[in-house]
Amino acid sequence: MTDLVDFPDLELFDVQAKVDTGAYTSALHCKDVQVKRTGLRKKLSFWLIDKTGEPARQFYSDKFSQRMIRNSFGVAELRYVITTRIVLFGRTIRAEFTLADRDQLKNPVLLGRKLLRNRFIVDVSQKNLSYQEKVTSQQLSVDSKKK
Repeated sequence: MTDLVDFPDLELFDVQAKVDTGAYTSALHCKDVQVKRTGLRKKLSFWLIDKTGEPARQFYSDKFSQRMIRNSFGVAELRYVITTRIVLFGRTIRAEFTLADRDQLKNPVLLGRKLLRNRFIVDVSQKNLSYQEKVTSQQLSVDSKKK
């Protein structure tokens, strides 16, 4: 199942996401992830990728961690983890995302069980339900302003 999601903190909107109940953690496609030191402080630097696959914008975070994650090919790898806001079905949720190069995968975002649990019911026969709700809500808002 796929949907289009928003990341307001990262200024990313209508990003294609795969809902994957087989994955525990969620992942966000990016490139050139590295820790940079400024004095005694460490900052995580990463480039988010636009729809054409090119690096679009560099971000920095001083709140990050690292975790071993088993990737889609079954190989364990050490990944950086950030917390950011995602909007699904009009709800803004703070969630953890691992930063991963998802070039070989169809969707730049993966939504795992940890984010979905106790919040959503997954119907794999449906597609883009959150996005459809967003568009309908925006249209209703525009229509009510016209009256």
